[in-house]
Amino acid sequence: MTTDPGAETELTVDELATRVGMTVRNVRAYASRGLIPPPRLEGRTGYYGEQHVRRLRLVRELVDRGYTLAAVEKALLAGPDDAASHALDLLDVIDAPLRTDEEPEVMGIDTLLALSGLDRDERLIDRLIGLGLAERHDDDRLLVHQPTVVRAGTQAIAIGLDPESVFDMLPVMSEHLRAIADLFVHDVRSQIWQPFAEDGMPDDQWDSMLRVISVLMPVASQAVMSVFRRELSESIAEALGDELDQLAGGNDSDS
Repeated sequence: MTTDPGAETELTVDELATRVGMTVRNVRAYASRGLIPPPRLEGRTGYYGEQHVRRLRLVRELVDRGYTLAAVEKALLAGPDDAASHALDLLDVIDAPLRTDEEPEVMGIDTLLALSGLDRDERLIDRLIGLGLAERHDDDRLLVHQPTVVRAGTQAIAIGLDPESVFDMLPVMSEHLRAIADLFVHDVRSQIWQPFAEDGMPDDQWDSMLRVISVLMPVASQAVMSVFRRELSESIAEALGDELDQLAGGNDSDS
């Protein structure tokens, strides 16, 4: 490792692996595929710098997100040398709103069902698990992945809705909200990202592009919530009107 205070810190392969949270074997395997540049050699010892750290962190992030190593290799080898730094910035911006999400919570099964006003029923627990909302922590507790959604569901059941109808709402909500999300992303991609990409992704525009993406989630979330509240209010008003009309019609027939 270099000791010059003005020079970039250099790492041995073992230090590099520790820095990026990989095994030395994986670092060597990725190096053999050309995913990182060759190290600077002193005798038989190779030294690595921040460029290698950024590249390997990006490889790890993409593999952890489910991309195949072949896809990662194709993307990295086709991109410019500084692409790893920009890509990591982009992933950080995308993940930032998600980091504010609630953490999974361990909840007692009896406590959870008590909130719903229900007796213990393994079928309900199986539905929660099947929908990906929870997993078993032990015989008496669940690890709930989306506590707010689960608590909202228990409240809906507690006011009298059939549990199955509550469970059936989730995939319907997901389907429609995914369509809205896809529309937002499509427009940003076609109107903002693609012109930026076609212009060669200039370095002086990256900060502006990251700001655009960082506000996409809060802006889209606020718009969806505002429209949903309006539509829910109108739906309630229409349903109430129908019930009042039927009530009035029933009274007229009795007179």
